[in-house]
Amino acid sequence: MDDLKHIIISVSAFAGIFGIVYVFMMTRYKERMAMIERKVDASLLDSTRKSLSPTLKFGMLFVGIAIGIIVASALNRWYSLSMGMSLLAMVFLFGGISLILNFIIERRLEK
Repeated sequence: MDDLKHIIISVSAFAGIFGIVYVFMMTRYKERMAMIERKVDASLLDSTRKSLSPTLKFGMLFVGIAIGIIVASALNRWYSLSMGMSLLAMVFLFGGISLILNFIIERRLEK
């Protein structure tokens, strides 16, 4: 019975991810087709801003995650917090901080 539950959860997760990506791609396609039919300037379609250095972004993210793991371990040891809770919170906190810092650095480099 537990195996069936795990299979259903896995299939549901993949179906949900596929559904989100499918809806995003179809909405984007329909929006672009509508813009082309109305003869809107094609430069609006290329709204993706290229990152100056994707290696910087990934490097900062991974360093942030590593710092989050270290801090979570310290919180678990010193303050007896649950390892799962502190690990999840610190990884998201420091990963997010690293991405915000990366955004600030890229913005300064663009100027």
